[in-house]
Amino acid sequence: MLIAMSVESGQSPEAPPLPPALLQVWPVVAVGFLGWLIAAALAFLVPALQSWRPVTLGGLGVGVIGTSIFTWQLAAARRGARGAQAGLETYLDRK
Repeated sequence: MLIAMSVESGQSPEAPPLPPALLQVWPVVAVGFLGWLIAAALAFLVPALQSWRPVTLGGLGVGVIGTSIFTWQLAAARRGARGAQAGLETYLDRK
């Protein structure tokens, strides 16, 4: 069965833009941090979850490193550094 496409031949279909709420980074970072923090607290407070301790501390550490790299690249993009990551224009303050 063939499905008719509304795109003319020679052109690729373009996906619709994502809603602004899905482009926000900080809510995702906050939820991830809170999840790892709760898991780490449970690992240290519940004796049966003692084996979780290294994994939860590792998850918190990776999250801190990743967030640090993101904010470092964001700061570089704000000051216009040539080596800054491309695509961060969405997060720059437009004043």
